[in-house]
Amino acid sequence: MTLIDLTPPTTLAPRLQALPVAIIGAGPIGLAAAANLAERGLDFVLLEAGDRIGASVLQWGHTRLFSPWKHLIDPAAQRLLLAQTDWVAPPGDSLPTGAELVARFLAPLAALPAIAARTRLGVDVTDVSREGMDRTRTAARAQAPFLLRVRTADGVEELTARAVIDASGTYRSPNSLGSSGLDPLGFDEVAELVSHALPDALGHDRAAFAGRHTVVVGAGHSAANTLLQLAELAEQDAGTRITWVIRNATAARVSTSPDDELRARASIGARVDALVAAGRIELVDRFEIVRLARGGDDGASVVRITGRRGDGLETISADRIVNATGFRPNLDMLREIRLELDEIVEAPRRLAPLIDPNLHSCGTVEPHGFAELTQPERDFFIVGMKSYGRAPTFLLATGYEQVRSVSAWLAGDAAAARNVELVLPATGVCSTGEPGEAGEPGRAGAGGTACCS
Repeated sequence: MTLIDLTPPTTLAPRLQALPVAIIGAGPIGLAAAANLAERGLDFVLLEAGDRIGASVLQWGHTRLFSPWKHLIDPAAQRLLLAQTDWVAPPGDSLPTGAELVARFLAPLAALPAIAARTRLGVDVTDVSREGMDRTRTAARAQAPFLLRVRTADGVEELTARAVIDASGTYRSPNSLGSSGLDPLGFDEVAELVSHALPDALGHDRAAFAGRHTVVVGAGHSAANTLLQLAELAEQDAGTRITWVIRNATAARVSTSPDDELRARASIGARVDALVAAGRIELVDRFEIVRLARGGDDGASVVRITGRRGDGLETISADRIVNATGFRPNLDMLREIRLELDEIVEAPRRLAPLIDPNLHSCGTVEPHGFAELTQPERDFFIVGMKSYGRAPTFLLATGYEQVRSVSAWLAGDAAAARNVELVLPATGVCSTGEPGEAGEPGRAGAGGTACCS
């Protein structure tokens, strides 16, 4: 096992003192990290691959979260907004959409001078390393600046930083449709007919689904939200058909639980179950996709989905597929960083036992901070949804406490960094099933399991 030094440095190496902390991702957690660093007077640069703040959130912006505002606002961010602007916090018990989360919280936060001046949009971080050092070199490693290679509209460039907070999330890295973790055979042939999780079937993406047969793959809340949208679309267009494919016998992660304190989440499973019972959604269980191909047996559909079911193979013909099978961290960009990750869920090794979805629901995750997130690569931290790897039990409140602790550590305030506190809403779900089975792990309403922002 790699030994990790948890002793804060008394002073930075001279060549690091003038460099900023690099934050990757300007979503809720990345902006919360910026707020905490700004509050402590630490310099930083916030790098966002999209052309807007909260770009990934806006892709599912039509979806209503089932976590209320009181669980969605970072404390440090709120203090800055109240102190520097006339911002008014939304009603604590109301449920925003993703677009409202951006408009009413993330955008005003990003507009604060201390954050806006340090934010770069359209900057895609493709690689992180140490200046002049691949992962094999050890001597004086902690004194070498981090090197971030980024792609912009103007080309490729490199930036240096004293520390890195990777809050890039997982939305851009969906799990495979195949139960093996690999893309099914023939995927490239039909890739343009596979939609990302949470398409806007009643709005922007309506034409792709109205009057067509859609197969939704996944057993979590991403799938459930999409099924509910498609069912509403089918009421408006009688030609719309819906098939729900899951690989286990039941979709346990979206089952209604009387113990769930988030009432909006608790109702989702019951609504989907009612639609299945009424025959408005066809449920195909124990179906493991192995092959995709063009053309359908009915002469009209355009995708043929072959899966292993029991001892044989079955084929479903459809017009479109929605991949709601979950997300995974992009680790390719960190190939030259020394990481210590759990071999199953790909979360930081000390964090993994606290979030194991076979043992924990969202509400039973213990408070944690820099100590659980520390890597062998000093001053490099994976936070937010990405820190949970493939585990679908993340809540935004958890990520906010992570970046508060990490920011305190980088400021040299070891006592504050170690003093982690977190109160989460109780959940009676998301502690069954297999990791990676559910849909998108990480947003309320939009989440692939019972856990959400």
